Amino acid sequence: MGIIKEKFGTLKTGEEIYLYTLKNKNGMEVRLTNFGATLVNLFVPDKNGKLEDVVLGFDNLEDYVSNPSFFGVTVGPSANRIGEATFTLNGKEYHLPVNDGPNNLHSDMNDGYQKRVWAVEEGENSLTFSVEGKDGEMGFPGNKKVQVTFTLTDNNEWKLKYHATSDMETLINLTNHTYFNLAGHDSGSIEGHLLCLHAANFTPVLPGAIPTGEIAPVAGTPLDFTKKKRIGEEIGADYEQLKLVQGYDHNFVLDGADGTMREIAEAEDPKSGRKMKVFTTLPGVQFYAGNCIDRQTGKGGVEYGPRTGFCLETQYFPDSIHHPAFPQAVFGGDKVYESETIYAFE
Repeated sequence: MGIIKEKFGTLKTGEEIYLYTLKNKNGMEVRLTNFGATLVNLFVPDKNGKLEDVVLGFDNLEDYVSNPSFFGVTVGPSANRIGEATFTLNGKEYHLPVNDGPNNLHSDMNDGYQKRVWAVEEGENSLTFSVEGKDGEMGFPGNKKVQVTFTLTDNNEWKLKYHATSDMETLINLTNHTYFNLAGHDSGSIEGHLLCLHAANFTPVLPGAIPTGEIAPVAGTPLDFTKKKRIGEEIGADYEQLKLVQGYDHNFVLDGADGTMREIAEAEDPKSGRKMKVFTTLPGVQFYAGNCIDRQTGKGGVEYGPRTGFCLETQYFPDSIHHPAFPQAVFGGDKVYESETIYAFE
């Protein structure tokens, strides 16, 4: 089916923003905007074929301009946290915005890629969004060119393919920050969802959610999702790692990650019967249970709040630049950033 393009709003700068709709033969529908290369709607059938929008978000552009919880956006150039908002690369120290305690989170709250207007190229069943970053912008070195291609297949797969280059070595760690609620975005708590993560290890954190540098087993802890269990089953356990971030907000070390595509997670809403499998080429995934979602009005006037959506953000590990044993998100020069993630629904 053809791509539908409609106006979504106008920024204060006068730039017009558009909403693009992709549909497949099964009725599944994806709506994306070129503001922040953001997923706005994702309509998926349940076990009876009923379509529901399964992602948190807003009905209008104005709310995406603020969007404190990063609903649906493409995050870059460097997602997640960097300790003390500084890093050293090739002997030079770089200083980033201090926006999360003493640390840096998601590059920049106001100037990150989630707040940019992306160029769009339409394909047959895909959209390619492009943005450029200048050397020194947000404190990161290198003139960067970033692309993400979103594809909707007839197998009910939402595919995300990233490509980025830089004329200097820099940090590139791109992700999508969609919050899923497989019962429907307006269905309240996700604690009844079942989740399985193909990750026998995780990266423990210090206060401020900065990794300690160790890779620790999940076995015997509430972070063990190697067998499917309810998200809410142990989320309130008396366990230091959960207390530090008010629930689940941890990077999981994916089993056997070698740069090839592999299944890394499966989530399920038992009531609707919707299942989502996640595949990626990346080494980590941040499972965030939405512990700190601000109470706010979302699509259709619905009130969102803590744990009304969950994220599975595929990524390089947080703060990897300070931990040489972690896979490194350093790209540029001859080293091109490429990754792919698939969210498949059944």
